[in-house]
Amino acid sequence: MRGTPKGRSVDPKAREEVRALLKDAPRRRDLLIEHLHRIQDHYGHLSASHLVALADEMKLSMTEVYEVATFYHHFDVIKEGETAPPAITVRVCDSIACDIAGSRELLAKLPGILGKDVRVLHAPCIGRCETAPAAVVGQNPLPHATVEKIAGLVKTKAVKYAAPGHPHMEIVSPAYVDYAAYLAKDGYALARSCVEGARKREDVVAVMENSGLRGLGGAGFPAGRKWKSVAAEPAPRLMAINIDEGEPGTFKDRWYLERDPHRFIEGALVAAWAVGIDEIYVYLRDEYHGCRAILEREIAALQKNPPCKQPPIHLRRGAGAYICGEESAMIESIEGKRGMPRLRPPYVAQVGLFGRPTLEHTREEARDAPCAGGHHGEGADRGILRRDEGGPSVLRLSPGRRFGRDIARIDGRYPPRLRHAEPVRLFHRLGGGGDSLGQGPGDCGRAQPDQVLLRGVLRTVHALPRGHGKNA
Repeated sequence: MRGTPKGRSVDPKAREEVRALLKDAPRRRDLLIEHLHRIQDHYGHLSASHLVALADEMKLSMTEVYEVATFYHHFDVIKEGETAPPAITVRVCDSIACDIAGSRELLAKLPGILGKDVRVLHAPCIGRCETAPAAVVGQNPLPHATVEKIAGLVKTKAVKYAAPGHPHMEIVSPAYVDYAAYLAKDGYALARSCVEGARKREDVVAVMENSGLRGLGGAGFPAGRKWKSVAAEPAPRLMAINIDEGEPGTFKDRWYLERDPHRFIEGALVAAWAVGIDEIYVYLRDEYHGCRAILEREIAALQKNPPCKQPPIHLRRGAGAYICGEESAMIESIEGKRGMPRLRPPYVAQVGLFGRPTLEHTREEARDAPCAGGHHGEGADRGILRRDEGGPSVLRLSPGRRFGRDIARIDGRYPPRLRHAEPVRLFHRLGGGGDSLGQGPGDCGRAQPDQVLLRGVLRTVHALPRGHGKNA
């Protein structure tokens, strides 16, 4: 007869350590990844004893916890007898933009310079294409990375986001429009007018349908039609916003969030009101530590002094899984599971997050919603970073043109025209008149339609300064 239960026994010390980290946080299954992050952030890895203790604390099987912890790249699971990774990890982006800008040379040189006490890993796109080559020292992003800059951060153990003495503080921690400043510029006026009854839901949904705004997750599904289909499903309904896409060009999500977070939040609130959403979940990629700090601060300010009635907003943290850019994989991850895409049907609009009808949006769709019919005069980003908005331009095209016209380098300077025969596929359009959700100075409803970023052109764009482009 066994004297102890089958399976792994919980180490009392590990249990107390896990409880100290979780504090009074709920032990719900959907918070499993959030709790794994707490342990990983504190100890630098996930030991077997801590995983057993966490499983016991959350009343989950060890298998459920282990399969999730080993699925995501940013979790370091250490079994009994294995050596924990070094205290500092340097991740060097090796995606297209950074590869062309010299990340291979960094990856080749860094291990010998930093030594065995620092782990050097290559990483897929970390969302900083405009400052390639980019690296992350611990959680501290480093744009325009060089061996000397990386070694300097490692030497001072500056592993947290925007640690003092950062060589590019103005880039990694830019000034942004906070809640008070946004309200002062008539921010949330559209959301308030919707909630207070000045607008009708069916009218706003119709404006979205007529605006031509489409999703930017890959399929280009019309946003207005998405609102209409989810609104027709039985309540309660949820919203999930995916900011965990990680290929070249998606750096614009971070760029805008770091500078104008409330435009995005207001768009989410308008969509939630129009569709009848009960709760909003924002899924943010793990590399965007600065964005997370801003959103936590600004959402707290918004909820403390709300301009109108609003649903709860939950911020969830990714853990390094490219597949979670797919909507159903993201939903699985929010639920605390492995980010595995679901079979369809049923579609997420019918059976999505927690089994409820779910409106899934990207950051761009949510941000563009207030501008779809003319509200906010500065204009929506329309899938690009426009040079005249003060940001690093990527691509700007006009209807019917071929690639090679109106193209701008990521640093905002315009190179010579480039010869290229590939036609542009027009699948994302804003503006062009019609009904308006509201008007401000400049009236973005009258702006000329732009085309979405063609992500594959980054290689060509970055090649221009090196003399590999061809003049037309």
